[in-house]
Amino acid sequence: MRLLSLVLPHPLFSLLSFYATIQAFTIAQNRFPETASNNGIGNAFRHSLWCAFILMYCSKVSSPEKALDFCKRITDMHEELFPNKPLETKMDLHNNKIGMDYFMELLPGIHRQFFEKGFFIDSLIDKMKDAKVLKNLDDDFAGHLVYLDEK
Repeated sequence: MRLLSLVLPHPLFSLLSFYATIQAFTIAQNRFPETASNNGIGNAFRHSLWCAFILMYCSKVSSPEKALDFCKRITDMHEELFPNKPLETKMDLHNNKIGMDYFMELLPGIHRQFFEKGFFIDSLIDKMKDAKVLKNLDDDFAGHLVYLDEK
């Protein structure tokens, strides 16, 4: 019911978010097949790219503020509906925020209608160079992608 209460009032945002999900997943799987679907660094890239894409697509049809609100609500709800271990949830929410923050950081310099996927892919791959390994729930790596070292 909670999912329906979020997606039904925003059918266009919902469709665009679904498209963003497919795009981000496909790109992450192609570029990082070993780690995109587990808790590795490819997963950090996928989550941040996912949120940047949701914002990019939704901002083309509405205000960035409304897109940001929807993106945060839908991605947070995803974590609630498909629960992980606490450290995995912290990692996913943190990387979602990185993608949202990065989009909003770029927004003042680029009109929202001119955003393209390529703006995010290379930059987020570059952010992977400084990614941090999340080891406990108290870790705070603001501004950095995080992943779990599952060796």
